[in-house]
Amino acid sequence: MPVLQLKRILLALVVFLYLPLFLAAQGAKPVIVHAPLPGVKPRNVIYILSDDHRYDFMGFTGKVPGLQTPNLDRLAKEGAHFENAFVTTALCSPSRASILTGQYAHTHTVVDNAAPAPASLLFFPQYLQKAGYQTAFFGKWHMGGDNPDPRPGFNHWESFRGQGVYYNPTLNINGKTVAYKDSTYVTELLTQHAIDWLKGQKKDKPFFVYLSHKAVHSEFMPARQDKGRYKNIQIQYPASMFMTETATSPKFTKGKRADGSQYTFNTKDIPNWVRAQRHSWHGVDYMYHGQTDFDRFYQDYLETLLGIDRSVGQVLAYLQEAGLDKETIVFYMGDNGFSFGEHGLIDKRHAYEESMKVPLLARCPALIKPNTKIKQMVLNLDIAPTILEMAGVKKPTQMQGVSFLPLMKGQPVSNWRDKIFYEYYWENAFPQTPTMFSIRTDQYKFTRSQGVWDIDELYDLQKDPYEVNNLIRSTEHQPIAQKLNKELWDWLEQTKGLQIPLKPINGKKNDHLYKGTW
Repeated sequence: MPVLQLKRILLALVVFLYLPLFLAAQGAKPVIVHAPLPGVKPRNVIYILSDDHRYDFMGFTGKVPGLQTPNLDRLAKEGAHFENAFVTTALCSPSRASILTGQYAHTHTVVDNAAPAPASLLFFPQYLQKAGYQTAFFGKWHMGGDNPDPRPGFNHWESFRGQGVYYNPTLNINGKTVAYKDSTYVTELLTQHAIDWLKGQKKDKPFFVYLSHKAVHSEFMPARQDKGRYKNIQIQYPASMFMTETATSPKFTKGKRADGSQYTFNTKDIPNWVRAQRHSWHGVDYMYHGQTDFDRFYQDYLETLLGIDRSVGQVLAYLQEAGLDKETIVFYMGDNGFSFGEHGLIDKRHAYEESMKVPLLARCPALIKPNTKIKQMVLNLDIAPTILEMAGVKKPTQMQGVSFLPLMKGQPVSNWRDKIFYEYYWENAFPQTPTMFSIRTDQYKFTRSQGVWDIDELYDLQKDPYEVNNLIRSTEHQPIAQKLNKELWDWLEQTKGLQIPLKPINGKKNDHLYKGTW
């Protein structure tokens, strides 16, 4: 081969490998490099995301006696239930950014609900477009403030500002503002629009639908047909709800208190931030600053969830009607978990199981055997590489997640992860939860609260699944704490997470203690 020709080939190779990284570093428009996987037939994909749906609030789990979710139950029965699915940050915007980019929050830097997504980020639907997919987004985007404008990666776009509303929403449909009235319910509207779009697709191109619901985010508002359905349901009070109660705490009497007699409750080593948060916007004693009470809150959540279940059923019904239900994969997932009184808290953000663990179901009869139960730990940042692999696209180098396609197929995976990492960054809007970093294995969880004078946490999840016995002082467990602490800092260093990605704070405080101050 002539020397000049060889030089040209080498130069082209360098440009192919390094130009995207250089442009991203300069903040320029990113370059999408499409690397196809040979021999893979692209599969149709529907990804349904709900908001704040905790991992065990589904009928088939039995967690909530009387709760009926027949369509979510069907996904689990006819497909796969991921019993250990987690998010790496339990907050709407960071989690959604991790889903789309396959990256940790400290990498993509969308660390709170106000931080915009940097222009240099690449979303996995952009790669799907390069692979010939028709792509569509419906619903809550919630990255980059209140801007509902179309984002990269989607041929069709329907969204709303910020959190949106449950009734009479205003949508941005491909750049055009459309307002809906007559008590239009947003869950039903988005579902119908997604199905209508699917009906218009030609069969010569694969499709990807991202149906991103507002529900079940607070303040919960069920569809009219679901209001009052659970007015007589028995409220479930977790045992850890009463660990931090004080003489002034409200009395919770309507529901059933869980039996915690088989567990050791270590009240001495409860972090101070947990005690303080009990009487705040995200605590059971002063939830939403007194705008609702726990029992009503519980009922409204369950009734709002019914609309999500119905949405899943409508999507499945359409696929069956169109003859697409065997080959199309349907994912259902929550963007983060949700506390219902555990440790005296509500909402998410923290690193307790009910916050970082999420529902994840998948159905595709041609790919997944019925009643598949996947016990390995999977993450929200695994979604992007998984869907790309099913589309015949090689995982981009910047993605930190791993495809769990082999797990869905039932194939043995000898080197699957044996630990996961979690991060949350303090927010000015909700200052009661500190920055925290956590590492979780199948047995232990170690959590550091950063920047506050407080106790850290170590739990044996096999003996203490409700995280009520903090072992951080246990002599016996010091080697374990030391090992996990080292692995946590090693992960942060190796993934360039030692620099906390601060974002400007442009508003005054809004918490009940210091509201209106800078």
